[in-house]
Amino acid sequence: MIFEKIVNAFSQFGISDIIDIVFLFIIFYYILLLIKGTKSYQMAIGLALIGVFAIIASLLKLTAFSFIIDNFLTYLIIAIIVLFQDELRKVLAEIGSRMRTKYNLDQKSEVSDEIVNTVVALSLSKIGALIAIERENKIINYVNKPVPINTEVNKDILLTIFTPGSPLHDGAVVISRDKITMAKCFFQLPPLLELSPGGTRHLAAMGITQQTDCVAIIVSEETGKISMAVNGELIRGLDREGLRSRLKTYEL
Repeated sequence: MIFEKIVNAFSQFGISDIIDIVFLFIIFYYILLLIKGTKSYQMAIGLALIGVFAIIASLLKLTAFSFIIDNFLTYLIIAIIVLFQDELRKVLAEIGSRMRTKYNLDQKSEVSDEIVNTVVALSLSKIGALIAIERENKIINYVNKPVPINTEVNKDILLTIFTPGSPLHDGAVVISRDKITMAKCFFQLPPLLELSPGGTRHLAAMGITQQTDCVAIIVSEETGKISMAVNGELIRGLDREGLRSRLKTYEL
């Protein structure tokens, strides 16, 4: 009986149904990429299982179970908004920010050189640092009470900020396009700390790159080693050329 229903459903498939499924697959795949490694990932799996149970209950005509599931699904949209508010905000911010104008390649190259030179100098001196380079998503939405700065990206300024004892030494610096826009920024740490290697700076870098599409550069205070965080994952052991190459890869 169930097999016949499945066969009948597929026999009525048309081009529009295939396009519909492809669009849904792309949307769900993109959402899973955004929430991968976050606390919402487990919630999404739970909701998916509930959906599977609902389909099974409908096919087997389980009246009591279907009644409970149907009533739960009534509040599903509200539950999704509450549980995935951070991810939804990230998606909307990314869509809205696509209209921003790109600054010219010469400026981009100069900024990249200043960042690389700064990070290498910090690495040689074993001075801990965290630099978040903004891309499409606004980092200001994910940091509390930063110190606003509006100055050119300059090696001497960055070294002064990260010098131990400086009032702005703690926390991260945010670079947006060709400007240092914020300092003393503290980011939310990733939820699965037991699976996240590294110190506080590395965890903060993973956290902000899970929430936004920024690229974060970390200099270890203990070893002086350079790392980069992208999409919540760490890339370790970078040298000058490796860092420059990565920045170029991400069009920074």
